[in-house]
Amino acid sequence: MQTQSNELPVYDDDAAVAFILRQLPEEFKKRIDEDKIQYVLDVIYDYYDEKGLIEEDTAEEASIDEEEMAGFITRAARKDNIDLNEAEIAFILDAEFEYGKETGVYNEE
Repeated sequence: MQTQSNELPVYDDDAAVAFILRQLPEEFKKRIDEDKIQYVLDVIYDYYDEKGLIEEDTAEEASIDEEEMAGFITRAARKDNIDLNEAEIAFILDAEFEYGKETGVYNEE
């Protein structure tokens, strides 16, 4: 796990994408690639930003409405013509959360 000088865990997008790719079930492997996973990670950041959850140099915990976030990502994917269905988006979100827990970025509530 990488950390900043104040010992906070650092989120590594490349490592997150690789982690999620390794978790993909067979039925998703033909449809989901690195670009689609990176797209979802980017939209997660957009969601956090829209909700005011991204603050520089803070380590405050926030509760995330997972259903709301999944809906936000689903709407963005449709708008951007990204071919991902709700089940695939939900899987990517779950795998991304597992990556975050393993690296210490997220805490399970």
